Amino acid sequence: MRFASSALVIGGIAFMALAPATVDVQARTQTVAATTPTEAAVSVTAAHQIVITVNQLVNRSPMTLTASIEELVAASGGAAGVTLVELGGAAPLTWSYQGDAVFVAASTYKLAALMMEAENVASGATNPNGLVCYQDSDYEDGWYDDYSDGLCYTRVELARRAGLKSDNTAGHMLVRDLGGADALNEWAAAAGASGSVFFTDNTTTANDLAALWTAEAKGKLGGAAAQAWLYPMLIGTATEAGIPAGASASTVV
Repeated sequence: MRFASSALVIGGIAFMALAPATVDVQARTQTVAATTPTEAAVSVTAAHQIVITVNQLVNRSPMTLTASIEELVAASGGAAGVTLVELGGAAPLTWSYQGDAVFVAASTYKLAALMMEAENVASGATNPNGLVCYQDSDYEDGWYDDYSDGLCYTRVELARRAGLKSDNTAGHMLVRDLGGADALNEWAAAAGASGSVFFTDNTTTANDLAALWTAEAKGKLGGAAAQAWLYPMLIGTATEAGIPAGASASTVV
C-alpha cells in the first residue's frame, strides 16, 4: 500500500454498524434513505461493492476512482455520498463523490453522541458509571424493551446499547444527557461536521461523517483515552452486516 492507512465514510450507508439508515431511525430495517423523497439510496449490497471498489482503487487517480464509483451508483439506481480521507503518507489524499450531498442521518447521530461522550469521559468531565434515568419522552421502539419510569442506567451501559445494538431509546437518553440536540450539534460542528443537523432534522453528509472519523482517528476528540472507551462500543455490532468485508488489513473503514 502506498499509504499507511485510510479512513473511509460512505454517507448514509457505511454506518450500518450503528444502524441501517431509515427516515424514522428504526434499528432493524434494511433500506437506506435518500437525499430527496424521489431518490432511493443504494442498497446494502451496492454499498458493500462501493467499499471494495474504493479500497481497490485508492492507489489510482481520483479521476479513475470517481468514474468507477459513478458507474456503481448509476447501476444501483440509487444515490450515494462517498468521502475518502487518507491518514498517512507523504501526500495524503482527500477525495469525495457527492460529499456534500445531504442524506438522512438515521442512527449516525449515535456515532456523534458516542464520540462526544467519549471525549467527556476522557477529560474527566463525565463519570462513565454515572446514572441517567429514563423518561417517557426518551422512548423509541428498538432493540431493548426494558425501559420504564424510574429505571436508571449507567452511561457506559447506554453507550453499549446505542453502539453495539443501535438501540434508539439509549441513543435518545445519551443525547439528553449530553445537553440535548443543540449541544450535540454545536460539538459536532466544532469537530468538523458543520453541515449536519443531528437528531432533530437528523441530516448529515459524507464529508461531515468523514470529518468526525478523521478527528477521532487523529486523537483530536479526547486522544487515546477517548478511543479506548469508544472503540469497544463500535466493534462487533449487531447490525454491521459486513460492510468492511473486502477491505485490506491496512485500511480502516
